[in-house]
Amino acid sequence: MARPVHFEIHATDPELVKAFYEKVFGWKFDRWGEIPYWVITTGDGPGIDGGLTPRSGPRPAPDAPVSSFVNTIGVDDLDATLENILRNGGTIALEKQAVPTVGWLAYCKDTDGNLFGVLQPDTAAG
Repeated sequence: MARPVHFEIHATDPELVKAFYEKVFGWKFDRWGEIPYWVITTGDGPGIDGGLTPRSGPRPAPDAPVSSFVNTIGVDDLDATLENILRNGGTIALEKQAVPTVGWLAYCKDTDGNLFGVLQPDTAAG
């Protein structure tokens, strides 16, 4: 079975987007050689790591439909994470909602309009 092994964030302002994910999730960014590309380490254990690259086109329009894979990030406290996202310049695209037997989910946008999910596991959600 094929599984996601890498994700990539495209950014108009890579330094601003990098700072957002460092502050909100504690991710580590390492420049990869001389090209404008950063390898993202999201933590230890299960999960995937990714990359950050300059966007090769205009920033997505605020009302653009979802047109790519949505990566969802597991968190311990969704409410605290949503507050942290807003405090660091992100926005809420889909308010917190229950996913029965799975947990609490919200969709957010980073400082460059990239959509991502955040999920707090909770089998009693619903």
